Amino acid sequence: MAKAEERGTTHESTEAKLEWLEQLREEALHAGSEKSVERQRSEGKLLARERAERLCDPGSFVELDRYVRHREPNFGMLERRPYGDAVVTGYGTIFGRKVFVFSQDFTVFGGSLSEVFAEKICKVMDLAAKMGCPIVGINDSGGARIQEGVVSLAGYAEIFWRNVQCSGVIPQISLVMGPCAGGAVYSPAMTDFVFMVEGSSYMFITGPDVVKTVTGEEVTFEELGGATTHATRSGVAHFVAPDEQTCLDDARYLLSFLPQNNLDPPQFTQPADPRDRESPDLDALVPDNPNKPYDMKQVIAHVVDDGDFLEVHERFAENIVCGFARLGGHPVGLIGNQPRALAGVLDIDSSTKAGRFVRTCDAFNIPLVTFVDVPGFLPGTAQEWGGIIRHGAKLLYAYAEATVPKLAVITRKAYGGAYDVMSSKHIRADFNFAWPTAEVAVMGPEGAVNIIFRKELEEADDPEARRDELIADYKERFANPWSAAERGYVDDVIEPRRTRPVLIDALETSLTKREPRPRRKHGNIPL
Repeated sequence: MAKAEERGTTHESTEAKLEWLEQLREEALHAGSEKSVERQRSEGKLLARERAERLCDPGSFVELDRYVRHREPNFGMLERRPYGDAVVTGYGTIFGRKVFVFSQDFTVFGGSLSEVFAEKICKVMDLAAKMGCPIVGINDSGGARIQEGVVSLAGYAEIFWRNVQCSGVIPQISLVMGPCAGGAVYSPAMTDFVFMVEGSSYMFITGPDVVKTVTGEEVTFEELGGATTHATRSGVAHFVAPDEQTCLDDARYLLSFLPQNNLDPPQFTQPADPRDRESPDLDALVPDNPNKPYDMKQVIAHVVDDGDFLEVHERFAENIVCGFARLGGHPVGLIGNQPRALAGVLDIDSSTKAGRFVRTCDAFNIPLVTFVDVPGFLPGTAQEWGGIIRHGAKLLYAYAEATVPKLAVITRKAYGGAYDVMSSKHIRADFNFAWPTAEVAVMGPEGAVNIIFRKELEEADDPEARRDELIADYKERFANPWSAAERGYVDDVIEPRRTRPVLIDALETSLTKREPRPRRKHGNIPL
């Protein structure tokens, strides 16, 4: 059969033209060579069009620009000009809501980015911004198409520019399902959430060979930029999935919490979980020993609708927990100090992680609920020299900047400057509650007594006995929620079992919140 491009259309019958169209479509569907398709299959990876179709609701994906072809005749490229080039673009629905999608095709020129490849992505990004819909990018590319030279680099820059223009306007989701190297990594890095697949996806600026040449280090692709590395060490990956189908399902689930754009509210879902449900188990969850850990995720599970919680950055900076859930059917962003990891202290990574999450929720009108059990900032030269002051300020800035409803529950410790940072009344949280186990103070009782009564303890006949007396007195006077409640820093001290109904009522009260901002181009967050 002759190639469709060799057939003329002039004076042909409608039937012939329809036959020609069918042939064109068939060629576009099989742009990749049989060998490259077979290799993709052997690695357990889906094809680009399959990924787009499985991401969207069944039968809803509509492909755009399927007949686009590259224009560059240099270096023998004229001999092969597959339809669609190396990326599939279009739109569909996820849970009935419109989304735009691009999916890079590694079976065509290794998924390398050409001029028309970039134009297709830019076109679908422009459409997403114009229509106010999320954009999902599925990345599986060998990088820039060398044969096109600087034109391909210009294409990357055009995509980067659109990432910035869309930031905070429409949700941008990146699914890394293969290689993503060099300058190509900056597009996913500027999107709101990054998904990776274990064993088959990786991201890095320079590959293992370059690293070895420049630094002498020997490192594998997986160690340098695999899913586990970016989920646990760099924090680049927000979510990691064991396989591609799970990754696609997780992306769909994430989008259910996000609005279509920054002007829309998150989608309400009628809850099956009773609004007034109490959780008696919470009354005994916090140990009597203030130094004994407990799991903040259990607190969250008892409070949110049906215990469903989508954790973000689950394996990174585990001393703080961030994620999405619903309260009374309303999507919320949850942040909680995790006593099971580093006693829940704030450090460089946890501050950056939570600060980014707070700003994402604020950009997309998602209310914030914070569970506080923080003994302070992590001490040490590594933290101080690493810039804990600057990084901690990011979280403080994010909370102070946020204008969405902000609710907080102090479950146990709220010490020092970390108390201020964690959605305190003083940085304009709307409703703050405390459990009877809460301790709101400048520092822990032991440290405070050692500083305040240092001279007295040195002169005491029995320093240990006197220290115990002073600690008990300090706890009674300061290490409790009552002094904060007396000053209005805490709106109410509640029984832990009542946390869910209290938060739902406060949330629905604050949904009509309007908070004017000062006139300015933008603030200057301490990056």
